[in-house]
Amino acid sequence: MLAFPTAQNKVVANFGFLAAILIHNLTYPLSAAGGIWPALFYGFYAAIFVVATWALTNNQMLRNLVGGAGFAVFIAGLLNSFAASNSAALAVYLTSIAYHLGMAIVLARYTFGAKTVMTDVLISATSLYLVIGSGFAALLALIEWCAPGSFVASSGASVDWQQMVYFSYVTLTTLGYGDITPVGFYAQSFVAFEAIGGTLYTVILLSRLVGLHASRS
Repeated sequence: MLAFPTAQNKVVANFGFLAAILIHNLTYPLSAAGGIWPALFYGFYAAIFVVATWALTNNQMLRNLVGGAGFAVFIAGLLNSFAASNSAALAVYLTSIAYHLGMAIVLARYTFGAKTVMTDVLISATSLYLVIGSGFAALLALIEWCAPGSFVASSGASVDWQQMVYFSYVTLTTLGYGDITPVGFYAQSFVAFEAIGGTLYTVILLSRLVGLHASRS
């Protein structure tokens, strides 16, 4: 079995991943575009977490988990783009949840396992926040799939995957624009959990960073 080392320059590795996930979040509408765009999007999506995992940890179990989930996301994404069906959409949601969970574990270990506050840790913490937001988008989309009508848009339009990404970040940051409303029991429960989690993450992270800084003084 090949044993690839982690990245030597962790600042560059973390910054590259942060830039990649920002590009992913900004280009998500390509998943619903025509032609070759969905394949390009899902290829990029399926690669960024895998590359980041291999760059940031040498834990083989996590590498295998994220690698396997990334491959599954790619196949499910292609099926949903070129042979759309309810089962294909479900596959995208489930594989995306597993994919994000694996990456969140990698970043959480990296961020909260650090002994000193360095630039790479701050960038990793930022990436983790974004991964939590996009991961919840898949979870909320799964709830809508299981119980259609769990989310209602003020415009009356159906709430699709792209809107879930937007709504998830609005919820995580507790902005609450009100243009999309959770009306189902499970939808309301998970949305409340995400809003609380987003706030607690910021508090816990700041406490951790202040504690590390104080320990060096």
